[in-house]
Amino acid sequence: MQRTSLSTLGEFGLIDRIAEKFQITNTSTVKGIGDDAAVLRYGDTSLVVTTDLLIEGVHYDLRYVPLKHLGYKAVTVNLSDVCAMNAKPKQITVSIGISNKFYLEAIEEIYEGIRLACVQYGVDLVGGDTSTTKSGSMLSITAIGEATADKIVYRHTANAGDLICVSGDLGGAYAGLQVLEREQHLFDIDPSMTPVLKGYEYIVQRQLKPEARKDVIEMLAGLDILPTAMIDISDGLSSEILHIGTKSGKGAKIYESKIPIADETEAFAKELQLDPNTFALNGGEDYELLFTIKQSDFPKLKNNPDISVIGHITEHAGVFELIADDGTAIALQAQGWKNFAL
Repeated sequence: MQRTSLSTLGEFGLIDRIAEKFQITNTSTVKGIGDDAAVLRYGDTSLVVTTDLLIEGVHYDLRYVPLKHLGYKAVTVNLSDVCAMNAKPKQITVSIGISNKFYLEAIEEIYEGIRLACVQYGVDLVGGDTSTTKSGSMLSITAIGEATADKIVYRHTANAGDLICVSGDLGGAYAGLQVLEREQHLFDIDPSMTPVLKGYEYIVQRQLKPEARKDVIEMLAGLDILPTAMIDISDGLSSEILHIGTKSGKGAKIYESKIPIADETEAFAKELQLDPNTFALNGGEDYELLFTIKQSDFPKLKNNPDISVIGHITEHAGVFELIADDGTAIALQAQGWKNFAL
């Protein structure tokens, strides 16, 4: 029997390989595998459903991730996928696998973070499962959202000439991860040392406590803007632009000077003598929204300080370029998080 390494496929190659074996048979299934969430239609209402699996040692390190933050983040990263479909989060289910190293109080701390996220976003915890593991822990959360059928936004519907927009700022979560891993490494060498996090509060929070941009969805609705395509930024800006462009059969051009980067992220990148744009393009875990709009909608949000227009969609399928400050065109590559490459 032939044996193919999963690292040669990557996460999305594996997803495509699985998806091609399954056919949609129910008329209520509008969108199956291949977007931020599945879409199920019942009358005029569409439900979006998404699931994320977080595994200790792969997606989080409990040496520096507080349990309450873990619970909160596990919820928000799923709600971010719901928002990326232009839907409103409504319910979640939580499945957790835990080893006997965890005491009751630790589990309660995780669920307190989950509860706080439910309160923050107005969602209900409606079920799940608990199981034991031989070691470590894992969390799997399914999020359910709702929208009218005509308001759902997909990845594959961008058009040439559309403007490319992002919410918030990028690269901060990756910068925060570098701080946490650096301080953990120093602590491992000398357990008597005190981690130095002063001055890094913003970027550390971007890593430990990301927020789903439900507010952006509400803002766009208030401005009567329906994005032509949308995705959340979990794997880095480059990867997400390639997803939208490739799925839409188009290309994209973005401008280095337009990428929004917080002062704290830029300062830390310079401390490491690195280009802060590398954090934004390839870092991931920002959970901001990347979306495209018609040019005619630009006047409605051009003065919004939380939205940056960073480029545009082109007709040139498969051609993705970053225009540097000196005018040089650099090919964009997906260099963010890669599953199965560990």
